[in-house]
Amino acid sequence: MADEQVLLVMSNLPDRASARSLARALVDARLAACVNVLPGVESVYRWQGAVEQAEEVTLLVKTTRRQYAQLQQAIIAAHPYDLPEVIALPIADGHPAYLHWVAAETSPGHHA
Repeated sequence: MADEQVLLVMSNLPDRASARSLARALVDARLAACVNVLPGVESVYRWQGAVEQAEEVTLLVKTTRRQYAQLQQAIIAAHPYDLPEVIALPIADGHPAYLHWVAAETSPGHHA
């Protein structure tokens, strides 16, 4: 488990309620060890040929490479957007005990 690659996955949602609901579902399913819900994000983007601007809520999801495919599917299935942002960044280094905790909490066989 010490060699398990930890990822930081980001996604934006339109409101706090949908963000909290998705965060809870990901942790409950052990697809994420922790999800930070960051309200008050303003996004500017091009969509269908027009520049758009929207208030959003960002999720910062801590998971492992082993769980990523299932996590991505879960986010897409529950997300209200037609094209949800789901991007993963590898964690190059971090507090070893924390990284171990992320791997343990996302392990399918883990029981609290």
